[in-house]
Amino acid sequence: MTHVQSMLDAHPLGAGSIDKAKLDECIQACFECAQTCTACADACLSEEMVAELTQCIRTSLDCVDICVATGKILSRHIGDTADLTRAVLQACRTACKACADACGQHASMHRHCEVCAEACRRCEQACADLLTSLAE
Repeated sequence: MTHVQSMLDAHPLGAGSIDKAKLDECIQACFECAQTCTACADACLSEEMVAELTQCIRTSLDCVDICVATGKILSRHIGDTADLTRAVLQACRTACKACADACGQHASMHRHCEVCAEACRRCEQACADLLTSLAE
């Protein structure tokens, strides 16, 4: 059991009607994506062709900020904030797709961009899965 699962189980109000497994997966994917994007941006800054990676770096850093915010918001009791939850999940999906696309352009030359694109796609999918479960 992860700490995320333990905290979801320990909350006195529970997770309500939200699919706890999908919520857990999404929170974990958000924080993992934020870490991966941070590391990728740093690695891009260490590349000799750093000027060509400027957009990739910016997109990665935008993704970090949105993933952290989404993970934090999802970690709090959802309660009656379904509209806010949907909005942050959609924003996170959008940021992750943009970052995956940007890093994907460099994945064949830079392993860190390949890893980052994979993490972004996983997070994008986790957000989509949680969004779908909220609609049910």
